Amino acid sequence: MPEKRTIERARRDRREGKAPTTQAGEFVREEMEHIRRGKHGARSSKQAIAIGLSKARRAGVDLPPPEKGAASERTRRSATRDYARGHGSQRRRKASAKRTRATTQALKREGRGAASHRSLSRQARAAARRRSRTERSGAARKAAGTRGRTRTSASTSSRGGSRRTGARGPSARSPSLRS
Repeated sequence: MPEKRTIERARRDRREGKAPTTQAGEFVREEMEHIRRGKHGARSSKQAIAIGLSKARRAGVDLPPPEKGAASERTRRSATRDYARGHGSQRRRKASAKRTRATTQALKREGRGAASHRSLSRQARAAARRRSRTERSGAARKAAGTRGRTRTSASTSSRGGSRRTGARGPSARSPSLRS
């Protein structure tokens, strides 16, 4: 069951007109947090992402199942079931406590490395490699057009200086770190 905070974030994304994949990203983010905090593990980043997407579909995010050929038949069937569940179809019989417990225990036995920066970076790069240069470029342009503007102080923007403010270097450290 997704956390209330996650569902609220996804709803806010939908109100702001963001893509279903962005809304689903909130659920994936929650899953990564669960792994990092030690609630459970995952065999790979791919599995952690899949769990998040499944939760998103069940929560009603308008994320359609993958096209034929894009994923295995088993994955597509599972995604179709999750999507239908989130869009008003009747729930099947509740999973037995024994089955639920077995699933949870299996995830708890898995490692925590799936949510590490290195692992997620590797996953993102592999996913990007599967897309063409044009697709990647288009996605980057779209992202640049939707991102929020960074705030600048009046003094730096009038001088045409850097947007970053504040001292950098040893003197900028907090007093407790000085030697």
